[in-house]
Amino acid sequence: YRYSAIRKQLDNLDQITHQTLLDLYDYNMSLPQRDWSTSSTQRRSSRSLLHHVQRHPLRRQKRDNLVNLPENSPSVDKNDWKIGFVLCNENNDCFHQAYSSGVDAVREWYSFHYINILAQVPDAKALDESDFENFIYACRFNEATCDKANYTHFHHPLYGNCYTFNDNSSSLWTSSLPGINNGLSLVVRTEQNDFIPLLSTVTGARVMVHDQNEPAFMDDGGFNVRPGIETSISMRKEMTVRLGGSYSDCTEDGSDVPVQNLYSSRYTEQVCIRSCFQLNMVERCGCAYYFYPLPDGAEYCDYMKHTAWGYCYYKLLAEFKADVLGCFHKCRKPCKMTEYQLSAGYSRWPSAVSEDWVFYMLSQQNKYNITSKRNGVAKVNIFFEEWNYKTNGESPAFTVVTLLSQLGNQWSLWFGSSVLSVMELAELVLDFIAITFILAFRWFRSRQKLSPPGPPLSSQDNAAFQDEAPAPSAPHRFTVEAVVTTLPSYNSLEPRGASRDGEVGHE
Repeated sequence: YRYSAIRKQLDNLDQITHQTLLDLYDYNMSLPQRDWSTSSTQRRSSRSLLHHVQRHPLRRQKRDNLVNLPENSPSVDKNDWKIGFVLCNENNDCFHQAYSSGVDAVREWYSFHYINILAQVPDAKALDESDFENFIYACRFNEATCDKANYTHFHHPLYGNCYTFNDNSSSLWTSSLPGINNGLSLVVRTEQNDFIPLLSTVTGARVMVHDQNEPAFMDDGGFNVRPGIETSISMRKEMTVRLGGSYSDCTEDGSDVPVQNLYSSRYTEQVCIRSCFQLNMVERCGCAYYFYPLPDGAEYCDYMKHTAWGYCYYKLLAEFKADVLGCFHKCRKPCKMTEYQLSAGYSRWPSAVSEDWVFYMLSQQNKYNITSKRNGVAKVNIFFEEWNYKTNGESPAFTVVTLLSQLGNQWSLWFGSSVLSVMELAELVLDFIAITFILAFRWFRSRQKLSPPGPPLSSQDNAAFQDEAPAPSAPHRFTVEAVVTTLPSYNSLEPRGASRDGEVGHE
C-alpha cells in the first residue's frame, strides 16, 4: 500500500535508501519507474528528508569496539563489521543502534524514517484507501456469504490494511456446528506488486484470532498464511478465571491499576503495558510513538518537530525492556481471560489439475489479472474443532467447610473415631465438668458448716466447757497391765502363781 498524500516522501526515501545501499554494499536496488519530476515542492521535500536522514545515517561499524568505518576505507571482509545507525540528542550525545544482521539493520532504519513520514500526515490513520474486494476475493461464514457489513477496517503502520470480522460493531456471528464447513473461509490476494520492498520481507497474509473487546496486536499473536496454500486452523476456546482479593493480585477491570487505558477496549495485560510505555514516552520525550494510541493533548513524534525523539525513544525502550519503568510490575493479569488454542494444517491450493479454472473464475469475478498464479492467492479456514470450551478456575485451598472436613479426616485417621464416638467424648467432657462443679460446691458448703459465725465465748463459760468435755486437742493417759503366766515345770512342785512383772505405760 502507498498513500497518495505521502507518495513523494516515500519515493524520496526510496531514493536515499538506494544510494545508501549502493555506498555500503555496492548493491544497486531496482526502483519502480516513476515520474521523477523536478518541481520545486519535490526538491524541497527531498532536501528536507535528506537532511534528517544524514542526521541518522546508516553505517558499518567494527564488531569489537564499534568504531565507524571511514569513508575512504579499503574493502574489507564484511563479516568483520556490524551495521547500524546513529541517534543523537540536542547535546550531541549519540549512541549506535547496531545489528549483527544487515537485513535487520536496513529494515529498522527504513522503518524509523517511514514512521516519521507517516507522522507528518495528521490524518494518516483515518485515510481509508482499502478496497475489500481487491484483497479478499471470497468470504463465507457458516455456509453463508459475508460482505462489507461483517467487517471493520483499520490501519496498521507496517502491515497496512487490516480487516476485523465479528467484532462488537457488527452483528454477532454464531456457528451452528463445529467443523470446517461451519467456520470462516477466506480467499485472499497475496500478490505483492505494490508492496514496499524494505518495509516487509515476507509475502502472504497475516491472521490473528482474538476475543471481542480486545485489540489485535498483530506482532504478538498473529501468524502468516502462505501463498498457494490452503491453511485450515482449528480453534479450542479456553477461559481462565483467577481468584482476586487476598488470593492473588489479579484485577477485575483494570480500574485499580495505576495506568491509564489508552485503548478503546477492555483491560488486558498487553493493553496496559503498551499504554504504560506510551505515557512514559509522552512524559520523557514530549511526543507519542506512532504505533500506539495518542493520549489527550499529545502529538506523534516527528523529527521535523522533535529533533531528538529517536534518541529518547531507543533509550526509553532499553529501560522498558529492563523493567526500569515498572510497567511489567504495575500491569497485573486480569481475573478473567479468554484464549484460543490454535492448530493448523496445510495443503496445496489450488491443486495442479484445478488451478487453471480456479484462477480463471477468480480473475473473471474480481476483474483482476493474476500474473503469478502460485503466489497470487491463498485460502484460509478458521473453525471450532469441538462444540465446547474449557474453563480453568481457581478455588481457595481452605475454607470453613474444607477446614472442618480436613480436621475430621485427620481425626478419623489418627484416632479412628466416628460421629458417635465424638459425641460420646463430648458427653464425657461435659460429665467431668458437671461432676467437678458439684464436688466443688459441696466442699465449699462443708467449709461453711465447720466454721459458723457467732459471738466470742467468756472465760467462765470456757472453764465450764472444759470440765464437761475436754478439748479434742488434750492428750489421753491410760495404763495397760500385762500379766505373764509361767508354765509349771516338771521338776518343781511349787504352786503356780501369778506374779506382777511390771507395768507398761503408753501415752
